[in-house]
Formats: sequence, structure tokens, C-alpha cells
Amino acid sequence: MADTNGNAQAVAPSRITTRGGLRGLLDKLLATSAGNIIVAFVLIQLACIIAGLIWSEQFRYLSPSNISIMLKAIPTLGIIALGVGFLMIAGEFDLSVGSIYAFTAVVCSMLIAAGLSAWLAAPLMIVVGAAISMSNGLIAMRFLLPSFIVSLGAMLFWKGMIFFVHGAQAIRFSGSESFKEAFAGSLGPIQMPFVWFFVLTVLFHFTLRHHRFGNHVFAVGGNAPAATANGVRPMQVKLICFALAGACAALSGIISAARVGSVTPAQGGGLELQAIAAAVIGGVALTGGRGSMIGVFLGSALIYTIQDVLLLMRAPGFYLDIFVGALIVFAAIANQLVGRGAGK
Repeated sequence: MADTNGNAQAVAPSRITTRGGLRGLLDKLLATSAGNIIVAFVLIQLACIIAGLIWSEQFRYLSPSNISIMLKAIPTLGIIALGVGFLMIAGEFDLSVGSIYAFTAVVCSMLIAAGLSAWLAAPLMIVVGAAISMSNGLIAMRFLLPSFIVSLGAMLFWKGMIFFVHGAQAIRFSGSESFKEAFAGSLGPIQMPFVWFFVLTVLFHFTLRHHRFGNHVFAVGGNAPAATANGVRPMQVKLICFALAGACAALSGIISAARVGSVTPAQGGGLELQAIAAAVIGGVALTGGRGSMIGVFLGSALIYTIQDVLLLMRAPGFYLDIFVGALIVFAAIANQLVGRGAGK
């Protein structure tokens, strides 16, 4: 009798799980850091596609020109957000990425105009971007200062340096055709900026989830003293993450310059906050130690999707701030609930 009861008790949960089916899968998905954004992104895309099919003339979401513009524009924010998200998982911030984005693009354009090949100028500026961000981290950790404050000062400093080295005029980006094709052309129907964004997302995802360094990033962001006790070097890990954030900002600036064909000193303003917003919306915890690159990818795409929908609906520009602001708060609450659930 006991055996029979035991067997019955063992079988019952499996039947419940089978019956749960889709709901069980959804519960598991929502329990992950990127689960909420995946569900939200899919639902919003379905709504946009349905609206585009029903009102194809008034709401041209599915038009080839609109899709092409989205694939070009999303990587501008997305590539920066990948670096910022990686750094946030390590428990740090860098508010200077918007200034790095503009500064490196301007100087790269100046070097090309002076006769240096774009294939040399671009990597040089990516290294410069990594060095600027790494210096922020070095100052913050050497003097035990919040990286938020140090990078805020760096943001203003490098924004001023743009006008110091070039002035307020726009500058033409005159890279070679092969360079423009590689960074701003297309691979079949897919725009090259989006290809770069996707490749970096995959690379960062596997580094974070399937490499020892990724484990160290989570450990340092979650509990630095415990990570140190286990032989991890928090300062070294964080400096590498700072370098990644700066390199991503520089790469994004160069890709945008190649795509548009010119650079203005004022561009990049507000990108640092949008990148943080994309990371938070994508499931990255503000306190560090939790997040995913897939979530950051979708968070960036979702922000631009909202912007695109508002433009198609001819809504005032400030509506974007309203929607993104509300989405950030909702995402932060969802991330907190996920974190509490994981801690139980």
C-alpha cells in the first residue's frame, strides 16, 4: 500500500507539469533575468505586425524602408548597451560612453581627413575609447570613488574636448568605399550595422555564460569580497569590463559616422542614459551580478521599436520619454522580484 501510494505521489507531479505545458514554460521564462523582456518584446512585435497588416497604409511598420531604417538605427544604441550592460553586471557604471561615442568618431574623421587610412584610424580610436573608459575605472577603484561620479565628470570632460579639438562644426567622414561597405553596407537584405550588433551579442553572450571570465564578472558584481576569497581579482575584471564599454562606444560611433557620412560634435548626447535603460529593461540588475546579453539586445531593440511606433503614429517626441521612463521603472521592479525569487 505504501509502495502504491508512493508511486501515485511520484506520478502526480509529472501529470501536473504536463498539464501545465505552455504555462509552466512561461513561468520558467519569467523567472529568468531576460524572461520578462522576451515576453514583452514578442507581444509588442506581434501587436505591431498585426497593426501593420490591418492598417498597412496608415501604419507602415512592415514596409521595407521602415525595416531597413530600424536595422540601421538599432545598433547605434545596441552596441553601446552591450558594453554598458557587461559593465553593469560587474557592478559598475560609465556615463562617459556618449561622449566617447562622439569624441572617437570626430577624431577618427579628422585622422582620415589628414590622410590616415580608415582601416588604421578606426582600430586606433577603438583602443582610445577603451583607454578612456578604463581610466574612469582606474580612478574610481584607486581612490574608492563611485564610478557613477567619476564617469559623470569624464562625460563632461570629453564632451568639452570634442569642441576643443574640432570646434562646433560638423566634419565629413570620408573613409574608403571598402570600409563603408564593411561597416555601413549590407549583407544581402541585412544591414551591416545590425550584423555587427548581432555578432557582438553572440560573442558577449558566450563569453558571459560559457567562459571563466564571464563567471568572474558575475561573481565580482554579485559579491566582490566573496569573489576575492575565491581567487578572483575584482579590479582586473572590472577594468576589462570598463575597456569593453569604451571600445563598444567607440565602435558604435565609427559605424554611425560611416553610415551617415558625417559627424557632429553634439551627437551622442543622452546615449549613456538610453544604454543604461536598455540594459535595465533587458534584465540587468542595477546592483550588479545578474543580467544577460540577449536581454540587452532585446532591450535596445524594444526602445527603438517604441520610438519607431511613435514616429509612425506621428506622436510628439516627448512621448518616447514617457514610455521609456515607465518601462524602466517596470523593468527595475520585475528585476527585483526575479532577484528575490532566485534568492529563495
